[in-house]
Amino acid sequence: MDYDDVGLKKEEYDEICRRLKRLPNDVELLLFSAMWSEHCSYKHSKVLIKRYFKANTEENAGIVWISDDIGIAFKVESHNHPSAVEPFQGAATGVGGIIRDIIAMGARPIAILDSLTFGSPKSRKTRYLLEGVVSGISSYGNSIGVPTVGGEVRFDASYENNPLVNVMAVGIVNRSTIRTSRAKGVGNSLILVGSKTGRDGIHGASFASRKLREESFEDRPSVQVGDPFTEKKLIEATLEMCSLPQVIAVQDMGAAGILSSSSEMARKGGMGVDLFLERVPLREKMTPAEIMLSESQERMLFAVEKGKEKEIFECAEKWELDVANIGMLTDTGNMRLFWEGKEVADVPLDVLVDAPSYEKEITSISRSTLSLPIVNEPVNLEEVFLKLLSDPSVSSKKWIYTQYDYMVGTSTVVPPGDADAAIMLVGDGLKGMGVTIDSNGRYCNISPREGAKAVLFEAYANLVASGCRPLGITDGLNFGDPDDDRIYHQFSETIRGIAEGCDILNIPITGGNVSFYNRYEEESILPTPVIGMVGECPDVTRTVKFAFDTEGDKVYVVGEPVRGRVNSGSMYRKCVKGEVGNVFPDVDWYKIKEVFDFMLSCMEKDIFTAVHDVSDGGLAIAVAECCIPAKMGFVWEGEQPNVNILFEEIPGRFVVSIPNSKCKMFERMAHEDEIPFEEIGSVGSTDADFEVFKLPIPMLAKIYENALEEGLDLH
Repeated sequence: MDYDDVGLKKEEYDEICRRLKRLPNDVELLLFSAMWSEHCSYKHSKVLIKRYFKANTEENAGIVWISDDIGIAFKVESHNHPSAVEPFQGAATGVGGIIRDIIAMGARPIAILDSLTFGSPKSRKTRYLLEGVVSGISSYGNSIGVPTVGGEVRFDASYENNPLVNVMAVGIVNRSTIRTSRAKGVGNSLILVGSKTGRDGIHGASFASRKLREESFEDRPSVQVGDPFTEKKLIEATLEMCSLPQVIAVQDMGAAGILSSSSEMARKGGMGVDLFLERVPLREKMTPAEIMLSESQERMLFAVEKGKEKEIFECAEKWELDVANIGMLTDTGNMRLFWEGKEVADVPLDVLVDAPSYEKEITSISRSTLSLPIVNEPVNLEEVFLKLLSDPSVSSKKWIYTQYDYMVGTSTVVPPGDADAAIMLVGDGLKGMGVTIDSNGRYCNISPREGAKAVLFEAYANLVASGCRPLGITDGLNFGDPDDDRIYHQFSETIRGIAEGCDILNIPITGGNVSFYNRYEEESILPTPVIGMVGECPDVTRTVKFAFDTEGDKVYVVGEPVRGRVNSGSMYRKCVKGEVGNVFPDVDWYKIKEVFDFMLSCMEKDIFTAVHDVSDGGLAIAVAECCIPAKMGFVWEGEQPNVNILFEEIPGRFVVSIPNSKCKMFERMAHEDEIPFEEIGSVGSTDADFEVFKLPIPMLAKIYENALEEGLDLH
């Protein structure tokens, strides 16, 4: 077997031989092919991540604390390549994998969110992928009893053959039941719990670490197959086991299966590991290498004190799960594999787990796109508005989220479509948490650094608009081929932007995921960082939604005005003009943070009836989205609007409605804090009256709520 047969570069093979001081055998070479893959080793990203992010990236999920004893565990993961070739199973197993990251921390999962990006909405392939992915998420999430409560869906031609499927899971954990993935203690047992092991998913890590080609669609065997009913039993069994004191460490089995889970657990704890592969429960006859590399789903690995394994076996058997003691921790620092009494591999864990790091110094990248001036040409504003409202990236995602059981578990307070963030109950009182997930490849393609901040601030704005104080983020970084200087520069600038934005917002990065090689043949996707964020809601009964529902309320825009600035990545440019330039507006991010703090102060005083952040499509679309839920109209009373005022996109702006009795208080507070605001109209009538055009709300609701289904001819 040659190194190039298993996806290793010659210099990597030479490095393996140098570190081992010998040639690896065929089994060992396959171990390295997985552990040194991009998917497992983060070899193109870990140097930059450690430089810019102060995050604990070594655990299965990050945790922020909402009280002294209760924490929120959360993480986002991608399943892009599997979803491209097998959308149903790719998306379903993406849900299963991220749920296992949460339960590995000892946390009970209570929410799922997804960030989905597809190609042109006019493409038959987009429809096929969208239907398969949504069906996979709903089938798996609904079956395991964890609600899918929020998300986003975007469309752009650059994702035609390489869709992005990023799934975020959120769980609640008690401080006393938190478990680590650091395995310690010579002689302690490694116990496998869950499904039997089969050939599904073999070489999945390597498959996810190379670009897609036409022949990639023959790689369906590299996609795992999920069993949500076994996952539901595994959730309950794992949480029960995490309450047992003899459980030292827990790790889910994701990429590279038994190999990655056992080697990383032992390496983190400074241990070695011996595995006896004939003990692994199998669905079919398999070789030692196949057993190690299989990515069969619904499996967990527990490090358990020697002599105290009985309760683990009893718990697994109670939940009708396969269970086996497959190995033990040693003081050798090596991974040794045994098959029917014969040693088939023996490699130092520091060599196996600590793959080389690659970093490039790239000072500048030239761009071929042209700057676009602020729009002055005459346009039909009504036509622009209707085109934006009916764009699948802007319009309602009701067709998708109604396929999800978003109320299962009884924790959902504010479901999808009612507010800018989903709100979940935490514990027995009225305290809750807000959760959201966001991305914007258009912005990041113009300026990866500033665009990444815009995505981060959009997520923050969603929580603020719902009355939540943000606590922490997780990120999913989706990029093309890191060997391409332009892509590597985009990645470097993106994580710098996220790090700078987190410093401004004073919010921690708790962990995340990197997905490279999102490239079909020679075309890469747009740089697409996904930001998942959680926040604290002191009282869920005081959550603010975005529906205008009180006639006579005054409507304001809070935040910097758009005059004299342009965002050539706006939906207006993409959807109406058919062009995207390279101009991102000069934004004072510190000022936006002041706006966020001001908005939260107003929330504490119950000033707002409705709040909605201004994002895709600009101010006019935000107002329309406020009018549609309660079928309540709006009358423009500000200066005569033009295309820039109505459709320009500038980060950190909100539309709010305020009762007349509280307007003076609001304006006084804004003046005292030097927060920009404008009164633009009032709530009332049955029309959206923007002065320059006037349209009935029922008509807008019909367009907005049916555009996705009709535009993609969905069933």
